[in-house]
Amino acid sequence: MKPVRILFVCLGNICRSPLAEGILRHLSQGRPADVDSAGTGGWHIGDLPDHRSIAVARRHSIDITGQRGRKIDAGDFEAFDLIFAMHRSNLATLRSLAPPAARHKLHLFLDYTLGAERDVPDPYHGGPEGFEAVYSMLSEGCLSLIGRLEEAGS
Repeated sequence: MKPVRILFVCLGNICRSPLAEGILRHLSQGRPADVDSAGTGGWHIGDLPDHRSIAVARRHSIDITGQRGRKIDAGDFEAFDLIFAMHRSNLATLRSLAPPAARHKLHLFLDYTLGAERDVPDPYHGGPEGFEAVYSMLSEGCLSLIGRLEEAGS
């Protein structure tokens, strides 16, 4: 089966999208998938994920310290098969940037994976409990995504 190329996108690429990338990489070990993350803004290019994302990932035996923040670029719309926005505002930004031929690749993450038309909230201005709640949402969504990809590949 050809690897599915997946990109997770949030605002700054330091909280939600790197956590989603780490979770999916961890859960999909041995399955064909290429995973990356990016932000719609460029404030954190080259930065490590937020220390609270690193901590919550570590508590679940996932290491995301090798990731660095980056901003989505035009080549991403061609390079990836599925592009998941964490929030409706991220999705709107992606739709404004994507060429028409790539718009079918854009999805709200929880809507696509769980059928729940809701956002993954940005935990940046909160405490550790918000990061844990986001981890749970992302983990549930990633498990569902793996199931969908396996069904599609069989």
